[in-house]
Amino acid sequence: MPPSAASGGRRLPPPGGPRLPPPAWKQGLAALACGFVLVEVNYPLLTPQTDLALFALFGLLSIFLDSDPDQNGSATRTWVLPHILPAAAAIACFGYIVFQSEPALQSFWISNQALGNRAGAESFSDLLVGAVGLILVLEATRRTVGWPLPLIALVFLLYGYFGRLMPDLLFPHRGYGWERLVSQTFLHSQGVFGIALRVMLTYVFLFVLFGAVLERTGAIGFIISFTQRLFGRTAGGPAKIAVVGSGLMGSLSGSAVANTATTGIFTIPLMRSAGFSRSVAGGIEAAASSGGALMPPIMGAGAYMMLEIVDPPVTYLQIIRAALIPALLYYSSLLLIVHLYARRIGAKPEDESVDLPTPGLQTGGPAGGILFGLAFVVLVILLLLGYTPFRAVTGSLLAVWLIGLLKPETRLGPGELIKAAVRTLESGKPLVAASCCVGIIIGVVTLTGVGARLPGTLLPLAQDNLLLALLLLMVSSIILGMGLPSSVCYLLLATLVGPVLGELGPPPLAAHFFIFYFGMMSMVTPPVALAAYTASAIAGSRITPTAFAAFRFSLVGFALPFAFVLNPELLLLDGLGTGTGKLLFVIVQTALATLPVAAGIAGYGFAPLALGERILLVVAGLSILILPYARVTSIIQGIACGLILVVAIANLRTSRTPLSQV
Repeated sequence: MPPSAASGGRRLPPPGGPRLPPPAWKQGLAALACGFVLVEVNYPLLTPQTDLALFALFGLLSIFLDSDPDQNGSATRTWVLPHILPAAAAIACFGYIVFQSEPALQSFWISNQALGNRAGAESFSDLLVGAVGLILVLEATRRTVGWPLPLIALVFLLYGYFGRLMPDLLFPHRGYGWERLVSQTFLHSQGVFGIALRVMLTYVFLFVLFGAVLERTGAIGFIISFTQRLFGRTAGGPAKIAVVGSGLMGSLSGSAVANTATTGIFTIPLMRSAGFSRSVAGGIEAAASSGGALMPPIMGAGAYMMLEIVDPPVTYLQIIRAALIPALLYYSSLLLIVHLYARRIGAKPEDESVDLPTPGLQTGGPAGGILFGLAFVVLVILLLLGYTPFRAVTGSLLAVWLIGLLKPETRLGPGELIKAAVRTLESGKPLVAASCCVGIIIGVVTLTGVGARLPGTLLPLAQDNLLLALLLLMVSSIILGMGLPSSVCYLLLATLVGPVLGELGPPPLAAHFFIFYFGMMSMVTPPVALAAYTASAIAGSRITPTAFAAFRFSLVGFALPFAFVLNPELLLLDGLGTGTGKLLFVIVQTALATLPVAAGIAGYGFAPLALGERILLVVAGLSILILPYARVTSIIQGIACGLILVVAIANLRTSRTPLSQV
């Protein structure tokens, strides 16, 4: 698979921003898009349908007017057919929605009625615009995230049309004509202009802009420098730099692929210089980058979607509080795995003589670090004061820019702000296209009622067994997540099968976090693991070994969702006021259970481990990790602890290194 395919057939932006100045049209479009979002989110002036149509238009124009490399990475031969025509069609279709929805443009309304009031009585021009608009959304999604999501959307459209011909297993329904499908999925508020695009506009795009602005101030350079000083001279230090640096950076970007592309250009050569193989170096970077969207306080797009989807509603503070312990457990286990693996292969500390490529890496120095800390502090304070997430991130953006003016190395003039805007639009356009496309799926699900009927089929399969239901949902999440942005995967699963977990008993937020986690883990799950593909392109390694290495190093991340659904205390759903003793017990038990899993994955404890010992440690550790704390399961967990102790003692006896030096 070529490097361009690592992101679904589109070119990845170079770390730190484009190496060559972007064309003037892109700079203008990016500045207009960012300015529009900042104003419209904080001080809405337009109707919901209008602002979503304009927001989608910015994303689609950026996609269609940009170069469109084919699967071999070569440029297209012509410009008009693949670029100008779809861009003009997008302006016509989405502009039509604006003119037919905005009260200030009432003189243009057909039959003197707004588009929303013509539901069920759409004109031919309405339906024509809707049909062309659907085609544009599918093509834009294909160009940015590849074929899987558009194909899924087409399957759902066919399901909506041929519903009466479906067998009982596939939830037959009476079927709907193309006019009703177009109306449902594009013209009104339950499809393209629905919840997915609303979340992108209201929350995600601003946080992507937040990360881009911090990047221009030198925050990334500070992260890399800080982690180098912290771990650079320890065993396997470069891999630990990748873990911590990618975790901090991922909290800014919220994108596993973008995170891998940004930090991997530095960390992967660093790991190679210390003795890690190409595939393992790429796998570690992909595993570390994929967890970044789980790290509060910013997190990924799925976290903001929870604000709109979880019922009963939750606050942003509840979400980041719930994410804290699982994120810390994930990264601490990953640090432990790379430490033990480095001991096993005899990896060297960082080689300071190696000249590493860091194109475009901003180095704000200590001032960049101060701004990095300030951004988080201001954001959290504003959230604690009760501001909405988009108001909080806007205030934090303003604070970062104003204080950054005090130092030349962090000062962002018009040119730097334009670069941040371009980076934001480049990072955001696949999310815009994907959210429009998933809106098509949600529109069909709502129209046909399949979302309400699916739990009734899955629940009997699970036979009221929560653990079996979780396993089924894990497989579903991973399959649907192949080639999709994690936020899109989460939204699909939350819509289709989220109610299953709710009926089996766990708290709603725990159920949604379960789906969200496996949406992220799809980034490192073979055969389609986009973060691993990106790391493979940077490392120059073969894709399959890199993907399996990423899967192996992130294995604890596959067990943690089971742990916090079966032990909701890990999500701090009740805060620290009640059940503190049980909370501490579950946290300690979960943290200790990651130790044998980490040793088994790395193949090293006090000394190298045999294959049988590794399998035993992983199985025993996972049994402790995923089983709920109860009287019955305590027997199984006790047996697992005994087996772990036996293996540990046997491994210690074979070690030639004194215990004090381990």
